Amino acid sequence: MRIKLIFSYDGSKFNGFQRQKNSRTVQGDIEKALSTIYNDKIEIKGAGRTDAGVHAIGQCAHFDAIDDIPKLKDRLNGLLNPDIVIKKVSKESFNFHARFSAIKKEYVYKINVGAYQAFLNGYYYQPRFKLDINAMKKASKLFIGTYDFKNFVAGEKDDTTTTIYSIKFKERFGKLEISFIGAGFYRYMVRNLMGALIEIGKYKINEDTIKEMLYNPRIAKSLPTAPSEGLYLKKIWYK
Repeated sequence: MRIKLIFSYDGSKFNGFQRQKNSRTVQGDIEKALSTIYNDKIEIKGAGRTDAGVHAIGQCAHFDAIDDIPKLKDRLNGLLNPDIVIKKVSKESFNFHARFSAIKKEYVYKINVGAYQAFLNGYYYQPRFKLDINAMKKASKLFIGTYDFKNFVAGEKDDTTTTIYSIKFKERFGKLEISFIGAGFYRYMVRNLMGALIEIGKYKINEDTIKEMLYNPRIAKSLPTAPSEGLYLKKIWYK
């Protein structure tokens, strides 16, 4: 049977999602817990690989197993809490794939635009300068649509084209949340988009710079990458 897991995790406690030999990772911890429960080696396939320090509210993974384990969610949470919380366990057809069946994802980037607060370290980006949020909001509209985002993606890929459906800003009590919903996001893409918007908010660049990078993907220009601690994988939609 194929089993789907929906889970959240505190990215500050892990060296990213993907399994590594000598570092604590989300995939490694979940596989260790599942292998203990099933008394067999279990490997999971994740919907995406979040980087070190990046959090998740609604990450997804699947795995295949022979046995049906009663109260699997409770047993997993008993082994994983508090850094990873399994929110839902469900049986799926073998056609389901956590990565390839996804049709849309939402990431949220959190910025503390109020007074510095030490307890927010690791969970919010806390700039020590004022940002022009209205300028950032206006510039964000440039990213909406289908483009080759090569200049906003880390590493080499044959195809870096994808679609962003919406970018929304919500500010309350000195906390700014920026939501990105798109068909898919490549490595560092959201953090690089945020890096560009932060540069706009600091008056370091203007919209022409973003237009040049977006409309001429082969110019190989880059801007600072936003810190990982403010980024959350919020939700994944499936077929």
